[in-house]
Order: sequence, then structure tokens, then C-alpha cells
Amino acid sequence: MCPSKPKLLNPTNVIAEIIGRPVLQPTSNQVPNFKNKSAKPPTSPVSKGMTKPSFSPPISPKLKSLRPVAPKRAKDPNELSSSSEKISTPCSTVKLASVVKKPKSASIELPGSIAAARRKQIAIMQVERKMRIAHYGRKKSAKLEKMVVELDTTAKSKANVREKRCSFITDNSDPIYVAYHDEEWGVPVHDDKMLFELLVLTGAQIGSDWTSVLKKRQAFREAFSGFDAEIVAKYSEKKMTSISAEYGIDVRQVRGAVDNANRILEVKEAFGSLDKYLWGFVNHGPIASQYKSWYKIPAKTSKSEFISKDMVRRGFRFVGPTVIHSLMQAAGLTNDHLLTCPRHIQCVAFAK
Repeated sequence: MCPSKPKLLNPTNVIAEIIGRPVLQPTSNQVPNFKNKSAKPPTSPVSKGMTKPSFSPPISPKLKSLRPVAPKRAKDPNELSSSSEKISTPCSTVKLASVVKKPKSASIELPGSIAAARRKQIAIMQVERKMRIAHYGRKKSAKLEKMVVELDTTAKSKANVREKRCSFITDNSDPIYVAYHDEEWGVPVHDDKMLFELLVLTGAQIGSDWTSVLKKRQAFREAFSGFDAEIVAKYSEKKMTSISAEYGIDVRQVRGAVDNANRILEVKEAFGSLDKYLWGFVNHGPIASQYKSWYKIPAKTSKSEFISKDMVRRGFRFVGPTVIHSLMQAAGLTNDHLLTCPRHIQCVAFAK
């Protein structure tokens, strides 16, 4: 059976085929399909016996672009290339923006920015590198090399001596104190005048320090007549006052030195000399200590306390346990140099 033709509902409607399916289409929406431009548009099917029309679906008219056309200008070296100008899609414009680099003049860096500091650092490093390269192959003069070697040797020798000394001797120590440590401290003393001098000096450092006392050492010697006990014992009150005013020594220390001179004369009568009296407490031989650190050296010992009590009983002044221990160190009754100090072995040799 041959297919039946679709019936027209209205004379104004026309049947058209879209994708092989019959579709009713009003006359107002009919748009002719001009495949051949030279051919004339078909006449209305209604007027020619309602033959099968060949119409295409409606097509929306093309709208003009709202984007204004850019005016043509002369070629600029900074202008985009022709290949980049042809790109007009949104995706392509995004890629173009990511690919195109900004000129260096557009990047303005603040003076305190990290990039500026890094650029400055790199510039300095390059300059230093050029200077090093420029000095390759050059030799120092013989005079300059000799001076460098001498300075290096002197610095090393000083460093070795500083390391070997007792650790309480530092770079800031006064030279007079360093000389006293290197020449006198810990050396056994057996002269009565020298022992009397050390007794006065150790008593004078109460409330002071060894450096200040050593700087006034010559003034003490002149004030107390070379520490002759027989002369000092005869000082009158007027003499003591004048000595205190002339040499700047506390009047109590002057009176204490005069009293100690009288006690020394009594000790000489009892023991024969001050040397025998003091050295008898240590069996006439120095005490050899074995200290490795200065902070382990005590301020007083049981031996210094025993000597102090005996001297106080005999009428000596300024002879506390700490002062007597300092006297024992200064006179060599005890060798308190550290084991690492070269003076430790030397003082032991002096004692023998």
C-alpha cells in the first residue's frame, strides 16, 4: 500500500519534512531554500494544487557585531604580531595574555623590596669575584710576607702563653699584675723584710685588689723604711699621721703595720726569725696543691685558719684566715698555681 498523504488542517498551514518527519508549518514561517541563486523562488504550493514543497527550517538572521572596528595605525615595534592579532576567541585571548611578557620598564620595584636587595647583593658578589680574578697570579712582596709571618708567630706565641697561664690572668689583666704572677707569686720567700712587706700588702688589699696595692708598692716601701721592723716599731703617733697624709695610706693600716712590727720583734726573740715562725707551720716546705681550675682554689684553708688564730693570740693585726692564705700564696708557703701553668713546676723547683 502506498503511504497516505497527510491532510492539511488549514489552508494556511503547509506540511514540511524536518529530519524525515512531517511537521506542520504556518505560511508566515516559510523561508525558501535557495540552493541555486539564479533560480526563481518557488510559488506558493496552495496556488498550484498543493504539491509537496521543498522548504528548509527557519534560520535566525545574522546580527552585526557590536564590537567597533579598530582603526589602522602605523607599525610599532611593540605591537603584537599578525599571528596574535588573528586570535579572537576568549580562550585564545587568555593564552595570549599569559604568553606576552611585560616590558622591563613596566616593573617598578620599591627600594626596600626583597628583589631589590637580592639584586644589590648579586651585584656586590660580582664585583668581589672580579676583584679576586684580577688578583690571580699576583705575589706578595718579600717585606710584606716577612711582616705577616712575624705577626702570625707573635700572635701564636702569645696565645700559647695565655692559654698556659693561670686562667685568672686574662687579656684585660694589668701588666703589673701579670708580671707579679710570672715572677713572684708562689715563689718561696725566706727574708724577714720581704715577709713583713707581704704581710702589710696582703692586709692592705682588704676592700681593694692586688693590682691597686701593687701600684702603691713603692710608696709602702718608702713609708715603712724598706720594711725594717726595728725602725717601724719606733714610729710615733705624729709620724704615723704624717705618713698617712703624705703617702695616701689609711691611718689604720699605718698603725696596724707599726703594731705588727713590734710583734715581729717578739717573734724573733722567741723563734729567731719571722721566717722560722711562719715556715714552721708547713714543716719548712711548701704545700703543693693540685688545682686544675681557678674556681677550685679556696679563699682560706684549715691551715690558714690555724696560723691566723696563733697570730691573733700573739697580737698581730689584719691577720684573718683569708689574709693569711693570701700571704701563704704570695710567700710560697703554698703553691696554688694551676697544673697547666708553667709557673707551677718552676715554683716546685725553687722550693727544692
